[in-house]
Amino acid sequence: MTKSKHVMTVKDVADYLDVHPMTIYKYVKDGRIPAFKVGDSWRIRRDSIDKWIRDSENRNGGSK
Repeated sequence: MTKSKHVMTVKDVADYLDVHPMTIYKYVKDGRIPAFKVGDSWRIRRDSIDKWIRDSENRNGGSK
């Protein structure tokens, strides 16, 4: 994955978050991560993931 990618695959997001791809599929299915389909494949916008991370940090009291 390159840092300039604006739209990521499930594998890209899993690599980015250092989790298993099935975790990302579960989060997408549960509506926890915003995603859209291109054909049969899920795609996730990088800025959506970054916002999801920031929101999670804010809900959990920050990372520091």
